[in-house]
Amino acid sequence: MLSVKHNEIVEFSSTLLDQFAEVVARFPEGRQKSALLPILHLVQAEFGWLSPDAMNKVAGYLGIEPIEVYEVATFYTMYLLQPQGKYVLEVCRTGPCCLVGAERIMTHLENKLGVKEGEVTADGLFSWRGVECLAACGYGPVLQIGPEYTFYENLTEASVDQLIDDLSSKTN
Repeated sequence: MLSVKHNEIVEFSSTLLDQFAEVVARFPEGRQKSALLPILHLVQAEFGWLSPDAMNKVAGYLGIEPIEVYEVATFYTMYLLQPQGKYVLEVCRTGPCCLVGAERIMTHLENKLGVKEGEVTADGLFSWRGVECLAACGYGPVLQIGPEYTFYENLTEASVDQLIDDLSSKTN
């Protein structure tokens, strides 16, 4: 469900609009809707998430109805519909990973970071969420970290702590 805690007026830069034009040009005339997914990725990379205002502007750019954008953005889990931390820790929560400790890892993340699923730490660095299959059933529990989607297998509380410490110490 589309739930918004923060919304801001969104303006697309000329650079972003140039990128949109490059994407749209890949598709046949009159088929600009086909560019929706890659354009949503570009918007999310620029703003960190897809606000309703940003999705409305994408709809306007592509000449489609806003609901068509919302349907896509709410279907695919890679699109973030609320602000997230710099690092989004996504833990596989399907059966095979749960059998080997994914739920324990998610509880550990909640306690270690001090935020519930979908919330952002006070420093803005981290948020976490459970996601569907990450296609590594034999190596669970697993998680990936966005926005680069680096992948980590055979997690333990100690390896999660080390990962968080390493990310916290990065200077970017």
